[in-house]
Amino acid sequence: MLNKDTVSPSPRNPLHGIRFMIFMTVCFSSLDASAKYISSELPLFMVLWGRYVFHFLFVTLFFLRGAPRDIIYTQRIKLQIFRSILIFGAGVTFWRALMFLPLADCVVIAFASPLLVTALSVPLLGERVGIHRWGAVIFGLFGVMFVIRPGMRIVHWASILPLIAALFYANFQITTRILGRIDDALTSLFYTSVGGLILSSIAVLFVWISPSLEQWLILVWLGFLGAAGHYFMIKAFELAPVSLLAPFDYTALIWATLLGFALFGDLPDAWTIMGAIIIISSGLYIIKRERRLVAAQSFSK
Repeated sequence: MLNKDTVSPSPRNPLHGIRFMIFMTVCFSSLDASAKYISSELPLFMVLWGRYVFHFLFVTLFFLRGAPRDIIYTQRIKLQIFRSILIFGAGVTFWRALMFLPLADCVVIAFASPLLVTALSVPLLGERVGIHRWGAVIFGLFGVMFVIRPGMRIVHWASILPLIAALFYANFQITTRILGRIDDALTSLFYTSVGGLILSSIAVLFVWISPSLEQWLILVWLGFLGAAGHYFMIKAFELAPVSLLAPFDYTALIWATLLGFALFGDLPDAWTIMGAIIIISSGLYIIKRERRLVAAQSFSK
């Protein structure tokens, strides 16, 4: 799923930016697949704790060496805390869903997040959304129903969790837009790591069991993938504009499908594929419309 927790775009080398974007989706898809694998052996909050504690260590080593005081300073500490809670909630609900549902199904449903961002930008940011984008939002949510298929089968209760995760993530992106106007990207990255570390450290006290050496290594691997994914994301947005990179976020479905089949023997069925086509088409249409609006506004100035 796309995180716009980045520095201001600098379109110096769009091709390299696209490559970094694809590397990011590989990292985050591998992170989700690894979490699904280890969650069958360890409690969910232990998996989240491992992801955040080692993520924080990698971020500290590679991102926060330059000017830590400048990075820690924020003008909106309450909003940064709220943002950390949102991304933690998205992680809990999405990884909980992975314990019961195929990886590709969860990713497809979570692709509703950009649609929800468009819908929520009206009441939360005061943005105007035209009939074309509203139509794309409704059409995309119709695609979500293709994947969940209420009334056509016995719906697993966990099917709603990726949609809740998408709602958490959409609000996370909205707060990121607001914070992006006043705080540096590394500041938001720091508070994301610290917030997740604190919340997961509290939760893990109630479920702790002693991991084996192999399980410790997987927890370290989760932290590495999370940190690497954020690094590739930041590099991508340094090299290319958001409007160019956003469509490549959907390549996550390719990696999720491959990893789901390789590790768990899962393949998306026809309904999931149809839902993915609808959701992705809606998302791409919204991206195209927003690109046109930005270009029109720039031209009018």
